[in-house]
Amino acid sequence: MAADLADLGNWLAVPSVVALWIAVLLRAPGALRSPQQRGLWLAVATAAAAMTLNLPAVVTYAMERDPGYAHTIGLIRNLIGVLSAGAVLYFVAAATRGRRLQLGAWVGTVVWLTTLVVLDAAAPAHGTHTMPPVGDPVPSLAYWLVLISAHLAANTICVFICWRYSRRSDSRGLSLGLRLFGLGTALAGLFWFAYLLKALFDSTWAMPALPLMMNLHGLLRAAAILVPTLFALRRTTADITTAWRLWPLWRDLVEAVPHVALTKPRAGRLLELLWPPVPRNMVVYRKVIETRDAILILGEYVAPGVPELARGHVAGSGVPEQRRTAAALACVLKEARHAKLAGLPQQAGEAVALELPSAIQSSAEGGDLEDEARFLMDVAQAYGSPATTAFTP
Repeated sequence: MAADLADLGNWLAVPSVVALWIAVLLRAPGALRSPQQRGLWLAVATAAAAMTLNLPAVVTYAMERDPGYAHTIGLIRNLIGVLSAGAVLYFVAAATRGRRLQLGAWVGTVVWLTTLVVLDAAAPAHGTHTMPPVGDPVPSLAYWLVLISAHLAANTICVFICWRYSRRSDSRGLSLGLRLFGLGTALAGLFWFAYLLKALFDSTWAMPALPLMMNLHGLLRAAAILVPTLFALRRTTADITTAWRLWPLWRDLVEAVPHVALTKPRAGRLLELLWPPVPRNMVVYRKVIETRDAILILGEYVAPGVPELARGHVAGSGVPEQRRTAAALACVLKEARHAKLAGLPQQAGEAVALELPSAIQSSAEGGDLEDEARFLMDVAQAYGSPATTAFTP
């Protein structure tokens, strides 16, 4: 069992490091522009660097060279690890606007780094830094206790604050990110607590699980900083889906009422999405607003009695009740579009005004644009259906 845990942990080493570096590179542009995200990004970037130097292949390569090289790799790895712990403290201090904790994070990090360098220099000549299963820690017990204390202090504070603020946050993305980061940090804390037991009491029962803990910690931290990217990707995917489904209805209505469109439509639906004429985050907004405006204008071309005929038609066509309002509007719009393109006069003053569904009315009054988009997607689906095509007043 112990050997299986160790093998699984070692197998996860490379995927964990790769995931960390991918997350670091993807989040670098946004994190470097945002002071609130900079500490978190730095914590994960330094953790990725330390874990890279701790990869089995890197450790083996260092051990096969001269002791001085192995010593340098080990010292740099531990110093970067302490810098990562300091960045974790800075992150939670920045997130909670704790000025004293921010100052304490940097002062503590400088003190820990300086102490480690001094203790390393004061120790007898040695190779890589390690805590062997049997024998004294290298370079010294004091060195390892300082290293362990840095990680335990930072991780304990981070877990507490991440858990506390994740429960208070109204943002799902922030809450999820804090919980993932806190869980990963808790695993790192258990990793260093096991090393503390080994250093003080020569306890080795938890050692086989340590690679698994550390590499799961890496995967969770990578996931934590990718949460904003994943949420943004989900929003972008939803926007693309909405714009794709709205396009046929929007194109036909804008063709009849071209002045409602802010820009001239592209030649095709795919080109419209790949090369949008407005900023990408405005595509759905413009499609919804322009479709609504076109509906309002085409309402003046609806002949008397057509809405009632459309409702009777969709009811007799087997359209589900929850979609009948959208289907009836699709039938009315098709007829109004034909009337507009045929040059027929407006019906204003002669016909009852087109009764708009509540989703469009509430949105026009400053309501929920998402509700209107969902309703218009139902209209777009019905617009191209056989039931709408078969409607002839």
